[in-house]
Amino acid sequence: MAEWVCRALRDGALEGEHAPALTIKDSIATPLGFDAFCHVLSQLSTNISAEKSQSRALVLVAFSRSPSYYVDLLKRRGLDISSSQQWIRILDCYTDPLGWRERLMECGSAKNLSHEASNVASTCRNVKDVDKLLSSVISLGKGLVGQGKVRFSVAIDSVNEMLRHASLSSVAGLLSNLRCCDQISSIFWFLHADLCEEKVTAVIEYMSSMVASIEPLIPFANQQRGNSENLSLVERNFTKGKFHVRCKRRNGRVRVMFEEIHIGQSGIDFTSPSSEDGLVNQVNQALLPKVHFNLQLSEKERNDRAKVVLPFEHQGNGKPVEIYDGRKSLMDSKYEAAPASTGNSKINDDSSKGEIIYFRDSDDEMPDSDEDPDDDLDI
Repeated sequence: MAEWVCRALRDGALEGEHAPALTIKDSIATPLGFDAFCHVLSQLSTNISAEKSQSRALVLVAFSRSPSYYVDLLKRRGLDISSSQQWIRILDCYTDPLGWRERLMECGSAKNLSHEASNVASTCRNVKDVDKLLSSVISLGKGLVGQGKVRFSVAIDSVNEMLRHASLSSVAGLLSNLRCCDQISSIFWFLHADLCEEKVTAVIEYMSSMVASIEPLIPFANQQRGNSENLSLVERNFTKGKFHVRCKRRNGRVRVMFEEIHIGQSGIDFTSPSSEDGLVNQVNQALLPKVHFNLQLSEKERNDRAKVVLPFEHQGNGKPVEIYDGRKSLMDSKYEAAPASTGNSKINDDSSKGEIIYFRDSDDEMPDSDEDPDDDLDI
């Protein structure tokens, strides 16, 4: 499913539509979200550098890591950094977010970035000014692709850091304006869900067309985490989890997918759910609290339930069960109504059978029909 998400960001937006937006979120129970963010960043960067993406450039807004970290990350993924100036720019909101470092550099107490990082990075010294931050992102992207219909992508490595310096409405406005920009092909960001209120997470997810949640394979309550028997299972959640993706499709429907994510020495791996889910389910069943009632039926209870006569079942004396269909009487097929006689006639002594004779008021009155007049309705 991670590859499907990467393809959606690679393909970008259709003409007249907003750019697809991806939210990657995690929690302290499974802190693997940043690894997933770096994987998506690397995949999109590879497609952009190889000119296999709708976007021709990438603007990375770095809040939680320095530009040098991302330059080294792309180098480890085999990307040519010498040509990176043509397709990537990093807006450095990490080194000097409030302008303090600039004063230290004047005193000689701070060091500059590496040469490779300084070639692709631009420093933002006032992250509280959201409007200036928005204009900086758009100007960096247009500086790479120029004016016209050529598009670029945007990545934000931490929405939480943005919320530390600006209000929710300002951050939401920034993300919305980026999605509405005609030259932005796709956008994705990373969020620690447990560091925000639920309403903040709901707003960020509402603005996204895709939400990727990193969930633990084995959830534990707070009192269960401290148990020494469950310590090894809890440690597994720090290297392995569920990559749960919820996508809003263009027709209004929601598509839900998930797979396993594993962080090892060789890197990050995404695999389909394995047979270990059975073990996980057994562990989850063992962790369920014990209750004083049983929701399962015994064999005797199932047999007694099958013998219950429902109200709509018409039972005969030793005859097969017939179900009334709401249209005609069960006796119509066995006892046809006798034709009405004219003139004086002797009343039949057998009064066990009855009949209803209906005379129409006029010939214009339509006779009754067994057909349902609403059969043509598409409900």
